[in-house]
Amino acid sequence: MMATRPIPKSIVLDEHTAAHLAELFGAFSDTSRVRIISVLVKGEQNVGALAEAVGLSQSAVSHHMRALRQMRLVQARKDGRQVFYCLDAHVASLFRHGLDHVQHG
Repeated sequence: MMATRPIPKSIVLDEHTAAHLAELFGAFSDTSRVRIISVLVKGEQNVGALAEAVGLSQSAVSHHMRALRQMRLVQARKDGRQVFYCLDAHVASLFRHGLDHVQHG
């Protein structure tokens, strides 16, 4: 039998980093948010366009966008009374990798 070596503490995530990473992956735990993200991967959209694309009310989409914005996964840009959202590039990449894994994994 092979002896196991101790795992160096330097490779174990600290509690703060682990909490942030869990929050990031938690964003992908809701199917509505995942569908919204799937639209935002293609480019910037406003709440009305997102609501129409994913079949949710504008109020529900706004609620999800607030959560995604608080997690810093999307950025908001105002144009008059409209707010446009775009996906953080790292989050878009993570989404694409996850989608590829699900479709081909």
